[in-house]
Amino acid sequence: MIVYPAIDLRGGRVVRLKEGDPNRQTIFSHNPLDTVRRWIDEGATWLHMVNLDGAFQKANQNLSILEHAAHLPVKIQFGGGLRSLDDMRQALDAGADRVVLGTIAVENPDLLALTVEQFGAEQISVALDARDGKITTHGWQSRTDLTPIEFGRDIVRRGVQHALFTDVRRDGSLIGSNIQETITLGRETGLQVIASGGVSSASEIQQLARSGVVAGAIIGMALYEAHLTLAEALLASKAGDHAG
Repeated sequence: MIVYPAIDLRGGRVVRLKEGDPNRQTIFSHNPLDTVRRWIDEGATWLHMVNLDGAFQKANQNLSILEHAAHLPVKIQFGGGLRSLDDMRQALDAGADRVVLGTIAVENPDLLALTVEQFGAEQISVALDARDGKITTHGWQSRTDLTPIEFGRDIVRRGVQHALFTDVRRDGSLIGSNIQETITLGRETGLQVIASGGVSSASEIQQLARSGVVAGAIIGMALYEAHLTLAEALLASKAGDHAG
């Protein structure tokens, strides 16, 4: 199971938002590339980078940070505000190894299928962000009537293989991820699901890894506030290697 340290970018800084609320922000670094190098030095092979300005439809220069990070020895999953084929192509051309689609995947499923066809399933992931059991869009500000499993099955039919699952109420909270729903989503849809939102302990990561159906875990606040080291997270992620 892959561990993805999270690097959320807003105004050229590394931040974390509680429950996705732009008014509940903590700044962790004014130099994102230093943060990238830190996680590489500590053993990261993938990073999860989010352009929060893009998610909130604000003008920004965060793609230039991606371009510089792409020259370093790490793979990057990049999302936030990617709402057209041109946006996706721009991010991939800037060095992203995989792009994460949110609102566009919900609102334009036909374009999602075209995206998978054009760029390949390995380069596309869909964010299944849920609040109270329903998929949210527009930076988690709007809620749909779709459940994660319903939406997950639909995107599988359109060729998607990779997905993130975030229980929005847990994001940035350190109260623990929604382990059971994450595992159920993987089992019910066959998606390569990456757990996100509230991951805060090695034991959670072990449970996710041992399930055999969770492909990764994104860790943010727990790393930045030293509740968990990346080394501990990486060790815990290997729990599934000998499971079964």
